[in-house]
Amino acid sequence: MIAPQTAPIPRTNNDPTGDTAPVPLNRILVALDASEHANKALDEAIRLAKSAGGEITGIHAYAAMLHDRRFKMMEGGLPERYLEEQEMGYQREVHDDLITRGLEIISDSYHDAGGAACEAAGVTFKRLSPEGKNYTKVVEATRSGDFDVLALGALGVGAVPGNIIGTVAERVVRRSPIDTFVIRDPNLSLGDGPIVVGIDGSPLSYGALMTALDLAARTGAEVRAVAAYDPYYHYVAFNKIAGVLSEEAGKVFRFKEQEALHEELIDDGIAKIYQSHLEVAETIADDLGVKITTKLLDGKPYKAILDYIDAVGASLLVVGKTGVHGDGELDIGGNAENLLRLAPCHMWLTQTTYTPPLDVVAAETVSWSVEAERKISKAPEFVRDMARRMVLRHTQKLGHTFVTSDIVDDVMGKAMPGFAGNDAAKQEELAWSEAAERLLDTVADGAVADNIRLRAIKRARRDHCATVMGKHITPFLDLADSERPNWTAAALARVAKVPEMVRASVKAGIEDLALERNLKEVSLELAEEGVAEARKAMCPVPEAPAKAVPEAPAEAKPDGLAWTAEATTRLQRIPEGFMRDMTQERVESFARKNGAETITLAMVEEKYAGWAAGSAKQRSSMACDAEAAERIRRIPDFIRPMVLLEIERCARDMGLDVISGAAIDKASEAWEGKGAFHTEGAPGRYKS
Repeated sequence: MIAPQTAPIPRTNNDPTGDTAPVPLNRILVALDASEHANKALDEAIRLAKSAGGEITGIHAYAAMLHDRRFKMMEGGLPERYLEEQEMGYQREVHDDLITRGLEIISDSYHDAGGAACEAAGVTFKRLSPEGKNYTKVVEATRSGDFDVLALGALGVGAVPGNIIGTVAERVVRRSPIDTFVIRDPNLSLGDGPIVVGIDGSPLSYGALMTALDLAARTGAEVRAVAAYDPYYHYVAFNKIAGVLSEEAGKVFRFKEQEALHEELIDDGIAKIYQSHLEVAETIADDLGVKITTKLLDGKPYKAILDYIDAVGASLLVVGKTGVHGDGELDIGGNAENLLRLAPCHMWLTQTTYTPPLDVVAAETVSWSVEAERKISKAPEFVRDMARRMVLRHTQKLGHTFVTSDIVDDVMGKAMPGFAGNDAAKQEELAWSEAAERLLDTVADGAVADNIRLRAIKRARRDHCATVMGKHITPFLDLADSERPNWTAAALARVAKVPEMVRASVKAGIEDLALERNLKEVSLELAEEGVAEARKAMCPVPEAPAKAVPEAPAEAKPDGLAWTAEATTRLQRIPEGFMRDMTQERVESFARKNGAETITLAMVEEKYAGWAAGSAKQRSSMACDAEAAERIRRIPDFIRPMVLLEIERCARDMGLDVISGAAIDKASEAWEGKGAFHTEGAPGRYKS
């Protein structure tokens, strides 16, 4: 658990960048209609305003003139008894009184309740009761310049089962020029779960981060920053384009070169760009003395974020109202719109901005050579701005104030192997497993099935698999109604015990087994079989029986340090040789530092978890040949990225462009007997 910060985030006055985040909470406008959602919006707004010494203004619009016009239109259709002039005159008088006074009384009652709640909390309350169409008058108030934030319910008094979002809420959110706080669940309070913030590298997304950090400080919540990208979309798009281009048109379009460039970018480059956005977010938070959790998500962005906020039980999602590709005419971004409708937690759509100091300084002090500008223009337009920021940051870290083409090549070469013009290797056709074909056959819509087919191929290639498996299709089945095996409670409970970092892939593998055997249900026995198969694939070392037994007494070693039988069994899952020996040395060193005399299974798992956290931050940019890829695949998950990074260093020292088996052998020889494989403190080790 990341400890939340305790002090609100300060705002910078007279900021030359024009930054406005975090949003001030001094003047909060709350839409009132006595619904549960509106009442919750008022409660949360009071809580935030009180923390900032701010005030609340309640707003409720009533459309008296609209009701008057409708009554006049209905006069001719009233029953016969109302058609006498005296009776009609009386009805007009009654209805006029209802419109002029009755609607005012209703509006006043909403304000009375809001005022009482604010008075009890010691917060100033003001009233707005404009006459006119509800959403129009709320939007007018947000455009007045008198308010910083609007809080409203996603649904109102007209809500019925199955409502996703009310028409008033959606119309207002689209048109509001200020930050908008939307209440999705009347039973959920800010701080009941983490605050999740979406980062895409735009000033709006960093503004969302600053606001999220400030809200977390006021509510005691932790902050989790996510960046989501879709590495499958462009692969699908290019294959669709290929189906309609003639050979001549393909040459004019330079289709193969364009496809290769995008492939190289999408496979590694976009992931690295979005990861860099998360690293900037971490730096921003660190500078404020706050620790946040970050996670890079892949898939359809809004869907990946929905899955994440559901998994972590978020209480609030904070995103920019538009994204990195938005223009001045866009009222709301596509991902923000989908999340507004589907997110189970509250949502805060920001219109406040923040520019990281590094980007400000770089933009003001660094200039580009003509050759460098020409080089960066080769990056596809949809990521060019992000790529430019990466180059600027790297240039500043090197201490330069002039970007040259070699710097562009260095930065973009790591993000996009082949950026300088190397042709990508031709990709061979992949085989399809029976389970994968059966899954795809269940998708009735041909167009959707073809989309899923291409995405599955892309996912299999990213996993370096020669065969498309069911697990490569499963993540995309939400694009269509498709039959999947049901899970018994016991089977789900068994999979829940699998370490989180591999749980999803193990579960997918078990579903593959069920599909291959044409089973409609995953039993505990099948789950156990699938877990065992996954162990063999990851660690080809015989394991002890899986049943739980109390830890046996440890056997002491000559130096006084002992290993329990369970800890030894866990260690032996690592392939025999230098890797296991090195792991044993590191675990024993960890035990001594902690004053332990006996190494238990829990201690081994704790050390592995620490390695996994550090390893997850490592990113390699060099391709592998088939032999190397297979050998690397057998390295345990929790240290694979870190080990791969070292193997890449070795390959570079050897002058190789691709990681080969020879590079792995040389690296292994250099590590033997060293007790570690890091070379930061020993540059050039692999050149000797």
